[in-house]
Amino acid sequence: MNALLNPELSLVSISSVSGSKSRNLTRFPSPTTVRFPATFRHCRLGRRKCLTTRALLDSATIEQLGLSESEIRNPAISSTYRSSELPRPNQTVLEAQTRVCTGPIQTKPLSEEQAFKVLDTILKSARGELKDEEEVSKAQLGAFFAAMTIRANAFPEATQWSEGEKRAMDKFWPLLVRALPPDVIFIADPEGSIMGVGSSIGPQFVGSNSREMRLVGALREVLAGGHLGYEEVQGVLRDILPLEMGDMIPTGVSESLLSAFLIGQRMNRETDRELKAYCLAFDDELGPPPVADVRSLTHYGEPYDGNTRFFRSTLFVAAVRSTYGESCLLHGADWMPPKGGITEEQMLKFMGANTSLSPLKAKELLEDEEVGFAYVSQREARPSLYSLIKLREHIKKRPPLATTEKVQQFVKARGKEAIVAGFYHEGYEEPLLMLMKRRGVHAGLVVKGEEGALSMTTRLRSINPTKGPPVNYCSGFRSLNKESNSEVEGVSRQVFSLEVNAKDYGFEPTDTPRTDRSVTKNIELGLAALYGQKGPAYDRIVLNAGMVDHLLGCDGAEDISVALDRAREAIDSGKALKRLLNYIKASNKIRQNRHR
Repeated sequence: MNALLNPELSLVSISSVSGSKSRNLTRFPSPTTVRFPATFRHCRLGRRKCLTTRALLDSATIEQLGLSESEIRNPAISSTYRSSELPRPNQTVLEAQTRVCTGPIQTKPLSEEQAFKVLDTILKSARGELKDEEEVSKAQLGAFFAAMTIRANAFPEATQWSEGEKRAMDKFWPLLVRALPPDVIFIADPEGSIMGVGSSIGPQFVGSNSREMRLVGALREVLAGGHLGYEEVQGVLRDILPLEMGDMIPTGVSESLLSAFLIGQRMNRETDRELKAYCLAFDDELGPPPVADVRSLTHYGEPYDGNTRFFRSTLFVAAVRSTYGESCLLHGADWMPPKGGITEEQMLKFMGANTSLSPLKAKELLEDEEVGFAYVSQREARPSLYSLIKLREHIKKRPPLATTEKVQQFVKARGKEAIVAGFYHEGYEEPLLMLMKRRGVHAGLVVKGEEGALSMTTRLRSINPTKGPPVNYCSGFRSLNKESNSEVEGVSRQVFSLEVNAKDYGFEPTDTPRTDRSVTKNIELGLAALYGQKGPAYDRIVLNAGMVDHLLGCDGAEDISVALDRAREAIDSGKALKRLLNYIKASNKIRQNRHR
């Protein structure tokens, strides 16, 4: 790794092995360093003068040493933040889920060869012939057969079963019906109208307890391509969450049924009522959210599954905006499927910050005049939803929660509030804005940044046509009332939509820096920019800070040029970098105080 800036204050990375069961290694690559500028060498972080992190092996070194991924904990790569306790899904069936567990237009029917291979794998697993990672999980069975059922019942002809899928099912179903459990047979043929053999099991299936009966009743509607009411969705979710590790929930609800429910609702394209139910279901899980005494608070809803290719700028944008009174609350997870990319939590953890803050402790950092931003993990704020990580990996495609978890208020503010969320798939702009309005915030903004994240780019727009809105498309609303508000009714809003062309604001077109799952590379780019090193990362941080200020109607950002200059000054003066270092130090003080 290339050293950054001045070597006098550094984040040193030393190779190590994770977990007590991992074998001892004596062959390590040379230590690598992420450099902090000498300007800030006086900033003490906790009790140490530098941030020391364990373990840095790149993928090439791992391969060279002949090590498996489970033997190495490499915090420099996003994929290694996946918990080793999570069982891995069967890859053959997972690849099929990628094709069929999606929407009525996007679904790609399996060929006969693919269908035979998948169903043969499922049969062998059901008979107990596959072990460990080769075994097809109950969550995978639920997702796969739910997709097949919804396609047969509700999808257009082009994405219904192919002739090859029909022939494969005709051959394997008489065998599968004798090997699969009743809940999976119900998912595959709920009304006894699809398969023929075993057709009485589905219509008679009611579940094994009251909670499962409620889920089965809701699932019948979903598998037919139908939709549910607000109370019905919330009732199901509150009945069965949080999950625990294993194939059965303590209440006795099968993961097959729950995975079928989640992927089925996404395949049917959720209604506004269903999305609101997912969004608000666990608002009171830890009690009322704390209220920060700040004049302005922006909630950042980045996709929880992170970036796998391009620079992720939001953490550094938050440090910039906090310097001039625009407090920012980031939230997310340490690792989330399906992408398992770089997240804010990974970067903060790598730099030594405390990533286990409760919302109440995050409120303290928001109110701290030397910090002004905070990060809250879903693990701490919504443990019920965080418990779905294993199941989310095994259903492969994103469930409704992937949309609604971006529109959360883990801390509220006495002053104005805004929510910013990233999106990728066309058609989710309005639902996201609807949820923001339901939250009662002053302003809301959806951004189609790179990889569906929030980072707008300065690169030239591709001449090749893309599906849906282009990158840098923004849509939103802002209140015309300058006073703070918390009620939805009676608020006069200005709505807008535009495509941001960075060249119009004086930015030279540049290609986006690639990070390719490297947490350290993303940190290097961000820290170099905050130190004032001009280039693509610097420009993206300035663009995203100033443009968000302007579009949300923040004080002093009415003129976009002034807003961009203010962001540049926050960086060039060193204030933004100091805020980030202050955050790392202050978050650890909270940890120390809690342990006293």
